[in-house]
Amino acid sequence: MGVGSGRLYAAVAVGGFRRYATYRAATAAGVFTNTVFGLILVYTYLALWDEKPQLGGYDQAQAVTFVWLGQALLAALAIGGGGVEAELMERIRSGDIAVDLYRPADLQLWWLAADAGRALFQLLGRGVVPFVFGALFFPVALPREVSAWLAFLVAVGLAMLVGFALRYLVALSAFWLLDGTGVAQMAWILGLFCSGMLLPLNVFPGALGEVVRVLPWSSLLQAPADVLLGEADPLGTFVFQAGWAVALLAVGRLVQSAA
Repeated sequence: MGVGSGRLYAAVAVGGFRRYATYRAATAAGVFTNTVFGLILVYTYLALWDEKPQLGGYDQAQAVTFVWLGQALLAALAIGGGGVEAELMERIRSGDIAVDLYRPADLQLWWLAADAGRALFQLLGRGVVPFVFGALFFPVALPREVSAWLAFLVAVGLAMLVGFALRYLVALSAFWLLDGTGVAQMAWILGLFCSGMLLPLNVFPGALGEVVRVLPWSSLLQAPADVLLGEADPLGTFVFQAGWAVALLAVGRLVQSAA
């Protein structure tokens, strides 16, 4: 990718950031919603960990931290939907995708750049406030080392790549189904369950726990959370996330070519 192409995709990413930044009322509502759901989950987790301390290898403070991390990353990673896939699906359904294919730009990279801008805004605009609220009013387990926070940010960046790659595949299904709503809803359910958004994946018992921890959705929340909580080797986590990102993006390119 040349310098000119790099500037193009950077401009697309900036445009994605600015686009979502214009919806201030929606952002404020999202902050409120994430905070409320965080409170509901926190008190549920506190009751659960009171009954079973060290459940899944977490102490109570780590479990509470996990909740607020989930609320901080929910919109940024579009775990429950809300990324660029809905717009891409509509463009495929309407035929406007033909315009995108005539652009002097790679289709996958174009949408990846747009989603990166969206994700960055959602992380800063919608994710920071609930996380800070949780850290101020509940016992949390946060590292003091700058290196741990840097490793966490790298894990979040890789999580964004994996999340986009999954949603891009979902969007491409519209080439064959025309209406990909059903596929999107199934992906939404899988994302919530298999990312750790409902419960940390290390709480899942036996074979189920082993399976969900190796699926790509574990890269979205469980992996960054374990890096921040000191429960995972950062380098091994990066390799795991990058492997899924490369594999899924490659499959997306193959499916795009077939479409």
